[in-house]
Amino acid sequence: MSEAALPSSIKIAPPPAELEREPLVRNQRGIGWLSDQVAAIMEGKTPTWWWMAFVPSFGFMSLLGAMLIYQISVGVGVWGNNHPVMWGWDIINFVWWIGIGHAGTLISAILFLLRQKWRTAVNRAAEAMTIFAVMCAGIYPALHVGRVWFDWWLFPIPNSNGPVWPQFRSPLMWDVFAVSTYFTVSALFWYVGLIPDLAVMRDRAKTTIRKFLYGLFALGWTGSNRHWSNYEKAYLILAGLSTPLVLSVHSIVSLDFAVSQLPGWHTTIFPPYFVAGAIFSGFGMVLTLLVPLRKICKLEDVITMRHIDVMCKVTLATGSIVGYAYGMEFFIAWYSGSPYERFAFINRAIGPYAWGYWIMIGCNVLVPQLFWWKAIRRNVWIVFILSILVNIGMWFERFVIIVISLHREFLPSNWSYFKPTWVDICTFLGTFGLFFTMFLLFLRFLPMIAISEVKGVTPQADPHHPLGGAKEGGHH
Repeated sequence: MSEAALPSSIKIAPPPAELEREPLVRNQRGIGWLSDQVAAIMEGKTPTWWWMAFVPSFGFMSLLGAMLIYQISVGVGVWGNNHPVMWGWDIINFVWWIGIGHAGTLISAILFLLRQKWRTAVNRAAEAMTIFAVMCAGIYPALHVGRVWFDWWLFPIPNSNGPVWPQFRSPLMWDVFAVSTYFTVSALFWYVGLIPDLAVMRDRAKTTIRKFLYGLFALGWTGSNRHWSNYEKAYLILAGLSTPLVLSVHSIVSLDFAVSQLPGWHTTIFPPYFVAGAIFSGFGMVLTLLVPLRKICKLEDVITMRHIDVMCKVTLATGSIVGYAYGMEFFIAWYSGSPYERFAFINRAIGPYAWGYWIMIGCNVLVPQLFWWKAIRRNVWIVFILSILVNIGMWFERFVIIVISLHREFLPSNWSYFKPTWVDICTFLGTFGLFFTMFLLFLRFLPMIAISEVKGVTPQADPHHPLGGAKEGGHH
């Protein structure tokens, strides 16, 4: 309902100009409108844009399936890895997808504990993005083992071969436990947050199958005081459990590199540098997904320019930390006095892969600095383009760390040049197909906005507000 249409008895006096903030839901939309608008994405006829996105995504996912079968059949010798670049395309993409999976749990857990209400409009889609990104990431270490049918040996399960236990001193094992824990807690957190909204969809369902499935996963939710009390406790506990995981998972991934003796990797700055970079890339992907979706799904009043503005500021802050880390790496290499360290970093800037290094600097250091200007943060087209550049830049960061550090070994006779093969490229494209197929299915069948949480930040949810108590806005 527009402000002009409100009865004079419940019109709100504007705050002083210096305290005025944009509302989290524009145009004083009622809570009934929120339910209708979000549910319409799932209840209406499948839109053309969805099919146009789903068909190619499913095609690329099928390509991933074919590539996985091929690589399991013939072995991973079809990758472009060589000596000395024994970690190549696979580990680059593993770290990149894990990084993208960082923003969802950050928005859900840490911002929830900090009571940042703006998170409510974007947390559900970001959580889904996290889960699907971690699924894509998990493919690479599973293949990297070489014999995927022995992957289960990574877990401490008693087996017929005797007391064979994982080697806990191996960084690969740290990844297994860090990533699997992160995925489990993130999926649980996502599902718990969905329960009230699944009940909304159950109550609105018009077909038996929809009513059964939404009702099954809503776990008998009635919205009673007891249900809300238990829900709030569970959500808070999961937020507390998830918060250290946001910091730990990419710290552990960074230790895969930092515990080695290789110039360019053996540095204590890696854990905070990797975490900041992961949040940076995660928010870049959230912006890439949500900027077009808010327009396509007609959710501009829920995912407002204020939300985009805040996410751009987080991207600017984390991008600046990443830029600082790049500078400190060079300083420490010089300060260490080690000729190998100095060569490794000079080689990044002027060696055979200098083009990759400067793409990384341009996208990760220079591009986010544009977000200092409000006019840029408020232009959705520019934000969309810059968010894609952030994603590209963060992929090149992993390329720089892994390939450029490895291709110049201690012995010049071992120096080589890494090139991905067609299998590498097709597998990477296939992970995009998996990611977008899962994300589009999520959009079509589950609420992409946390309906109950957004309702909680509207004026109607505040009993002390003139609009409080759902005096206006229609049904719930």
